[in-house]
Amino acid sequence: MADAPLRSPLHDEHVALGATLVPFAGWEMPVRYTGDIAEHTAVRTAAGLFDLSHMGEIAVHGDGAEDFLDHALVGRMSAIALGGAKYTMLCTPDGGVIDDLIVYRRDWDHYVIVANAANKDVVVAELESRLDDYDARLEDISAEIALIAVQGPRAERIVAAMCARGDDDIVAMKYYSAANVLLRGDIHAFAARTGYTGEDGFELFVNAADAVAVWRLALETGASDGLIPCGLSARDTLRLEAGMPLYGQELTRDTTPFEAGLGRIVVFGSAARPRGPFVGHDALLRAKVEGTASTLVGLVGDGRRAARAGYPIVDESGDQVGVVTSGAPSPTLGRPIAMAYVPHAMAEPGTEVAVDVRGRREPMTVTSLPFYRRDS
Repeated sequence: MADAPLRSPLHDEHVALGATLVPFAGWEMPVRYTGDIAEHTAVRTAAGLFDLSHMGEIAVHGDGAEDFLDHALVGRMSAIALGGAKYTMLCTPDGGVIDDLIVYRRDWDHYVIVANAANKDVVVAELESRLDDYDARLEDISAEIALIAVQGPRAERIVAAMCARGDDDIVAMKYYSAANVLLRGDIHAFAARTGYTGEDGFELFVNAADAVAVWRLALETGASDGLIPCGLSARDTLRLEAGMPLYGQELTRDTTPFEAGLGRIVVFGSAARPRGPFVGHDALLRAKVEGTASTLVGLVGDGRRAARAGYPIVDESGDQVGVVTSGAPSPTLGRPIAMAYVPHAMAEPGTEVAVDVRGRREPMTVTSLPFYRRDS
């Protein structure tokens, strides 16, 4: 018998709001509330509220925490300032991506890693296998934490108004930074200016016991600013428009950060700033020097038929030369968009390609990512 799906501390709130709940990465999560386009548009024009409590949180403590993470991950985690964050990846010795992560530095000897829900146990096990003799310890704190996101152009105003002691910490916070804040109701939160939508926004790490109070506080505070609850479907089209990769689609153990156009997050070090070896170093250096057979691009179509994940990109003879990794109609652009892996010879923006959409060749044009970029 299959295990019952896990439930967020906000499950009853979702039910009360009429959400459509679906199995996702071992959890039962809301895919939508009022409708995909309405929720997507709210985030682009006002604000959306997301339950991200299915994500995994892993604490790393100890005097050797930064050295351990520098060894285990492809980025230089020791360079993260106190209250800072960094996007990085956990890779295999062959350079394949095990998971993409965000690492937050809460203290000089205390980091928190956020992993994708489906990969959390794999990430914990892999990190434990890399501990060696480092003076560091891991703690899976996922069950203790609820993660709630407010995303959109009005997110700063809403989250600032949720705070009990004024809005200075929130307004002053830069992108990819974080701080401890006190929310109204004497609720402590770790607020990070991060997100997965292409908009400004905040992710609030709170005790699971406080999740319902924070969720209701956000809905109450943001009501006059147009904030509405949003599900997984809107989150997916938002991240697609923003050109953000999704593990299991753009990122897998068979792809390297360089194929995904994310080689910039791999830090090899230099004479001026040397860095010790990290897992995957040699394979990733070869990928950087020798190049890769394919690369991730954006595709834009003129018709109505969307290219979906797994659809082949074909040449004039009908032979497959690439593959779509994510695709959907774009609510913001009003056109079908997709991300796909293609040979480098086909990766120049403006190149015309054909996607086999259920037996019919649909023309699409290669474009640079992201499809959508918010006004700064």
